[in-house]
Amino acid sequence: MIIEQFINEKVTQISAYISAVIKKTIHYTELDRFVDDTMEEWTLLQVNDETPNSAKERVFWHNIHLLCLNGAQALRSNLFVKAEINTCVDFFKGIGSYPIDCIGWRPIP
Repeated sequence: MIIEQFINEKVTQISAYISAVIKKTIHYTELDRFVDDTMEEWTLLQVNDETPNSAKERVFWHNIHLLCLNGAQALRSNLFVKAEINTCVDFFKGIGSYPIDCIGWRPIP
């Protein structure tokens, strides 16, 4: 699987998980599990520093880093984290702009 396909698939999935956690249709631990599984899958790809990345990928990794640092439970309890993650999801949907504080470094296995 090429990186662009991986990111596109995961963007769709993470957006659905985030929405479900916010709506309380799934427990936030499911989103945490998704993040862990995504990181494990990422290590299977052949990625190096020279592989180019897109704005979508940077926003995706920014979202992953936010969730890793704060945990998915922060979507329910931390308004800053919730707003930042929602900004990223809106960007994925094409209805928002690139997040101002987005760093989005991809992990290199």
